[in-house]
Amino acid sequence: MLTIVSDLLLTDSFLIKGNVENKYTRLSQILDEHRKYFLKVRDATLIDLKTCERIKTPLLHVNLDEVLMAHELLDEAGDHHMRVDVPDSELHRVRVFYTGMLNVEVAGYVRPGAYEADDHLSRRFFVLRKPAVRGFKDQGDADLKLLGSLSYLILNKTRLSYIYDFN
Repeated sequence: MLTIVSDLLLTDSFLIKGNVENKYTRLSQILDEHRKYFLKVRDATLIDLKTCERIKTPLLHVNLDEVLMAHELLDEAGDHHMRVDVPDSELHRVRVFYTGMLNVEVAGYVRPGAYEADDHLSRRFFVLRKPAVRGFKDQGDADLKLLGSLSYLILNKTRLSYIYDFN
């Protein structure tokens, strides 16, 4: 049986593929505005980052504090008008670092100040465009390799350890 997957979530231990339940808008907005501790993911596959072992479950509750990065593979809930982006010329080039169990560096482009607590357009999560992921070992796994080929990532600003803003 083929399951269509729309969402990716990366934690310190797992890459989680599935479908965020009751998604009414873009994944970045869902993550940023979710008022509960746990996000429900249907038809979830957890891929262990160390062993590439897979665990499948019909329903998974993911603690939002555990999410490092996310991506919406299928735009099933989005509205074209909600994709209004800041022009590339106004973006800042940054390198962000997550340290802990999973040491990862991601370079890309963000709105100026998107990672700050006083950013008026986001609370906990912000979008980084044209990401380049380093320090992450995909071990030849096709699903884990996806992280190196995405056009954007949604980052959890509360989990960032260091930010180097080139501007």
